[in-house]
Amino acid sequence: MKIDFTKYTDGLVPAIVQDFNTHKVLMLGFMNEEAFIKTEQTGKVTFYSRSKKRLWTKGESSGHFLELKSITSDCDHDTLLVKAHPLGPVCHTGADTCWSERNSSDNFLLYLEDIIRLRKQASTDESYVARLFSKGINKIAQKVGEEAVELVIEAKDNDDDLFLNEAADLLFHYLLLLNAKGHNLQAVIDILQKRHSK
Repeated sequence: MKIDFTKYTDGLVPAIVQDFNTHKVLMLGFMNEEAFIKTEQTGKVTFYSRSKKRLWTKGESSGHFLELKSITSDCDHDTLLVKAHPLGPVCHTGADTCWSERNSSDNFLLYLEDIIRLRKQASTDESYVARLFSKGINKIAQKVGEEAVELVIEAKDNDDDLFLNEAADLLFHYLLLLNAKGHNLQAVIDILQKRHSK
């Protein structure tokens, strides 16, 4: 990928940050070549701060990092589009975006995956998700198995409410297992789409 860092006298190019899942624009920052390289090497979005006159990794003090998914340049090679997963609010005001927009998807399952990512880092006293993750991958996988058996049992009866609640429990724990293995629902959807197109 070509990026023209010499086009502007300060060696900075605008970097528009977009949520990888929701496609919401989160913020605008500036990168020089060093910030670009550090972003690619660390997987955490890093800018050049014009006020601090140094590299600045988003989340370095708050913990609300932007996990890099991809970087592309525009047709003139002088503006970057950075797609990332935000680990918490992006704006210093506490808002989801620097335009005070709510960063959510019309797809509730994608939103739920974001909630799981946040609650995974919460206190085990406050979060069921954090408690389950603290017990490790075997416990999470076991829980998926238990929920699957409960769903099969309810499928044999005629109580739609119980059946749908067990289906919801299984889907929720399935999302936890995907996260624990370092994957997400989109990766599974991609495989299903590839199979469908054959």
